[in-house]
Amino acid sequence: MTKVVLAYSGGLDTSVAVRWLMDHYDLEVITLTVDLGGEIDLEATRQKALKVGAVEAHVVDAREEFVKDFVLPALQADALYEGIYPLATALARPLIAQKMVEVARRTGASLIAHGCTGKGNDQVRFDVATTALAPDLKVIAPIREWKMSREEEIEYAQKHDIEIPVGKASPYSTDENLWGRSIECGILEDANQEPPDDAYAWTVSPQAAPDEPCYLEIGFEAGVPVALNGKRLDLLPLVEELHRLARENGVGRIDAIENRLIGLKSREIYEAPAAVVLHAAHRAVEDMTLARDSLRFKESVRPTYADLIYNGLWFGALRRDLAAYVTSSQQHVTGSARLKLYKGSATVVGRQSPYSLYERDLATYGGGDIFDYSAAEGFIALWGLPLRTEARNQTAKELEVMPA
Repeated sequence: MTKVVLAYSGGLDTSVAVRWLMDHYDLEVITLTVDLGGEIDLEATRQKALKVGAVEAHVVDAREEFVKDFVLPALQADALYEGIYPLATALARPLIAQKMVEVARRTGASLIAHGCTGKGNDQVRFDVATTALAPDLKVIAPIREWKMSREEEIEYAQKHDIEIPVGKASPYSTDENLWGRSIECGILEDANQEPPDDAYAWTVSPQAAPDEPCYLEIGFEAGVPVALNGKRLDLLPLVEELHRLARENGVGRIDAIENRLIGLKSREIYEAPAAVVLHAAHRAVEDMTLARDSLRFKESVRPTYADLIYNGLWFGALRRDLAAYVTSSQQHVTGSARLKLYKGSATVVGRQSPYSLYERDLATYGGGDIFDYSAAEGFIALWGLPLRTEARNQTAKELEVMPA
């Protein structure tokens, strides 16, 4: 019998997908649940998949791999989609696709399936990543095919004795991992409405955050976060601790009108406490250690890198080539940044580095100033030479022939 590997979350869509794939394609369904730091009972999810009808149910802890091989390169590239979104969901999809391909190879499955709709970005990310890694595997997207409403899905689940979560249904569609949480649908689709408090599950309201600011210091070595408040930590626990500190101070809320890959605009709400803080800290150390031209060139690379991630092209050659440049750019990004977390904001208030290109003796206007003022006049004369030549030979003559 033909086998299919299904990315399985344990929710209504993917649980219905297990039975639907069995009924409509006569497939043996193997589920894969990947732990990327979201709040999910992994063993309960595995048991639910088997109860629904999966012949095998795999659970993989990929948190370390996620932060080291996906989150860190994006952080070092300063990759924020459209300058604001830390790409939490977009970074997770290629890793999940990679794990699905690995399970398919081990089990002899020839098909890959996911629970994405035909309207979002994730369908592209899963399909394209699978194509890049295993072009021989066919991808099936049940939700794109069955065209059931949510009410019809519930009815299908009840008919086939598929467990449905008890309690009031959330009006939102969400996805989360250790780098961020995305929230959409419901009242959020009205772009002129302020997100209600119940849209946020991680961060406290800035108004309810502590009245005293929280100061923290993040240390970097070659662009890698390695310490928090003077204590060395591996990357995963460092991200987890920053997540706790930032969420307690209301940091990490993002409200954006986003341009989706498929061509439409959507209103997206995100919670990304650790990501917001780390991006600010990393950029602060880069500002100290990268030369002007390097910073400006990197600024031109940043949106392309973010677009490649967002558009599902993580495994493409251009992303790999840009990653090589980014890695090289980080060799002197060593030092620390101090930040103040206060009622929803994360503000850089200090930065230092043993490789700093900022020299106080050159920058100061006070005692100890070593800047050579006598060099300024000659520099200005050379800098302005092209403009003076232009004015003498073009602008002045243009003014002469202009009618009175």
